[in-house]
Amino acid sequence: MQKIVLASGNKKKVKELTELFAAFNYQVIPQKEFGIEDVPETGTTFVENAIIKARHAAKITGLPAIADDSGIEIDYLNGQPGIYSARFAKMNGVTAEDGDWDQANNDLLVEKLTGVATEHRTGRYQCILVFMRHGDDPTPLICHGSWDGRILENEVGVNGFGYDPLFWCPEHECASAQISAEQKAEISHRGKALKELMNKLPDYL
Repeated sequence: MQKIVLASGNKKKVKELTELFAAFNYQVIPQKEFGIEDVPETGTTFVENAIIKARHAAKITGLPAIADDSGIEIDYLNGQPGIYSARFAKMNGVTAEDGDWDQANNDLLVEKLTGVATEHRTGRYQCILVFMRHGDDPTPLICHGSWDGRILENEVGVNGFGYDPLFWCPEHECASAQISAEQKAEISHRGKALKELMNKLPDYL
C-alpha cells in the first residue's frame, strides 16, 4: 500500500478520510504521527488553504500529501461561514462550553437563521481535496465536490460531525447526521471530491 500523509488535525475528518482511502488501497497516515502541527490557514479560499496544508505536510515528511479544506455555505448569510466554518463561533466572539466548538458553531448558525423561512435556508457543503506528489510540486491535483441541502431549525441525529445535525440531506430526506458513514460517502461533498481524486490519481502519479 502506498503511504500518503493526511494534513489534518481534525480527528473526525481524519477518521472519515482514512476510511474512504482504505477502499482504494492507500494507507493514510495522519500528520500528527510525524509530529506535525497544523499550519496557519492564511488563504482566502478553500483551494488556497488546502494547498497550504498539503505542501506543509509534504515538505516536512518527504511523502506525498493530501489535504482537505471544506466548509458550509449558507445562501441567506451570503456564503458564510464558508472557509471559516470550523472557526465560525470563535470569530463571532462566542465561547464554547467544554471546548465543544462543533456545538458552538451549530448554536450560532441556528441563532442567525432564527425566523428564516424554509425556502431561504438553502446552502451546501464544499470540499477541496489537494494531492501533492512532493513538497515542491508545482501542479498539485485539485478536486472539488459539493453537496446541496438546507439548514434545519433544530439538530437531528448523532452521526457525522460539524454541521451534520443541521444539514438536511434531500437524497435521503433526513439530516446528514441520521445517515450512515457509507451512505454519506456516496453523496457527500468529501465523497464526491475523493471519487474525482481516485479517478485522476493513476494518471497523475
